[in-house]
Amino acid sequence: MTQIDYYFTLNSPWSYMGGERLAKMAKEHGATVNTKPAQMGVIFAQTGGLPLPKRAPARQAYRLVDMRRWVEHLDIPFVQEPEFFPHDETEGVRLVIAAQETGGNALALATEIGRSLWELNQDPADASVQNEAAARAGLDTEVLRGALSLEDAAGIWTKNTEEALARGSFGAPSYVIDGEVFWGQDRLDFVERKLAGQS
Repeated sequence: MTQIDYYFTLNSPWSYMGGERLAKMAKEHGATVNTKPAQMGVIFAQTGGLPLPKRAPARQAYRLVDMRRWVEHLDIPFVQEPEFFPHDETEGVRLVIAAQETGGNALALATEIGRSLWELNQDPADASVQNEAAARAGLDTEVLRGALSLEDAAGIWTKNTEEALARGSFGAPSYVIDGEVFWGQDRLDFVERKLAGQS
C-alpha cells in the first residue's frame, strides 16, 4: 500500500483547501496518509522562508489574490481573513497526533480544525471548537486527550518537523511519496498521477 507522508500546519489555508481532496485521492488509490503536523516557523527559518507578516507587501497581496482564485475554483465557502488567524496550534496538534497514533482519522480531524478557522471563522484553540471539529470527524476529544500528553505530542511534533526538513520539505502542505516531495495543494494533480503510477 502506498504511503503518503503529509506535512502541514493547522494554520495554513492551503493545507485546509487540500485536505478533503487528499483524502479522496488516497481512498481512490488505496493509499494511506500519515498525517504529520510540523512546525513551519522552524522549517522556514532553516529553508529561507518567511512568516507571513515578514513577507514583502507584494507577496502578501498576491497571497490574497491567489487564495480568492482557488476558493472560486474549488467552489468552497471560505473566510479569507479569519478573526483567529493565526491561532495557537498546540492543542489542535496534540489531538491530530493522538488520532494518528491511535488509528483514528487524523486527516479528517485536521481538515475539520481547518474548517473551524477558514470556513466557520471560529477559534480552533478553543476547547469547545475543538470538540465540535472532532465530532464532525467522528472522534472524541476526551479520548484523544487521554491517549497522549501534551509533552509527548510536543516531542512528536518536533520529530515530524525534523523529518520534514530531512526529506526536503520547506512549506505547507507537503506530500512525500517514495521520497518525492510535492509542495502545495496546487500540486495535488501530480500527487494523483504519482498514485496512479503515471509519474
